[in-house]
Amino acid sequence: MSIILDDLKFPEGPCFDSIGNIWLVEKDAGNLVFISDNDCKRFNVGGAPNGIAIDENDLVWFCDSKQNSIRTFDPISQTTSTIVNEYKNSALKMPNDLAFDRSGNLLFTCPGDSLEDSTGYICCLSADKKLSKIFEGMYYPNGLVLNQEQTQLFVAETGTQKIWKFEWNTDTKQLSNKTLFAETGGSIGPDGIAFDEDGNLYVAVYGSGKVKVWDKNGVLKEEISSSGNNPTNCALDPSGKKGLIITEAENGILVQLQTKKRGII
Repeated sequence: MSIILDDLKFPEGPCFDSIGNIWLVEKDAGNLVFISDNDCKRFNVGGAPNGIAIDENDLVWFCDSKQNSIRTFDPISQTTSTIVNEYKNSALKMPNDLAFDRSGNLLFTCPGDSLEDSTGYICCLSADKKLSKIFEGMYYPNGLVLNQEQTQLFVAETGTQKIWKFEWNTDTKQLSNKTLFAETGGSIGPDGIAFDEDGNLYVAVYGSGKVKVWDKNGVLKEEISSSGNNPTNCALDPSGKKGLIITEAENGILVQLQTKKRGII
């Protein structure tokens, strides 16, 4: 385990672009952070950037829980745009994390700001920019990820310390068959989640000091130290070169664990 970057102001949302550069956020500083093999840059975008997803054109999409919006950052022009900030004339409920399916639909969670609030929900912004709520009534829905086959959506519900599995239909843009996948424990609960190529689910369990790993059958396989009590998220390099990276908020660090496991796109 090694520290790639420190002195971060509540890091979250790590992910890889198409050529293996790392992106993450400093939520409390309003920054996006870019790390290549020989460079590190901060881009101030204001608000409170949270989760990140990068599309096929390397456009950076991010949740902004302060501006209640889904925004984009273009690394070429270094400009931001607000894509959506309301649903049926009401502000989005503090968007947290997001993920694309291969059809270009963007799924994102809106938890609000309380673990005891049961009105969190999941949205889908379709490829043609139509917004819909696809699931409601959750206690702080947080990290989310699709399986490699794009048939299932996994969602971390921090308020109940559970990981839920849904069937996902990319054509109808509907979720169905909600089932319990795992219970995570931790003094707070699960935050960001990510799959490796073998179908193992990595869960940053905030308040536990660990990223816990479950196999595709929901059996706990491994517990990885996050070098601090509050891991917020994790990602695996799809190329297999940079291994597992973890954002940890207590110490404000980005840590790396070399592993042969690859992430999925």
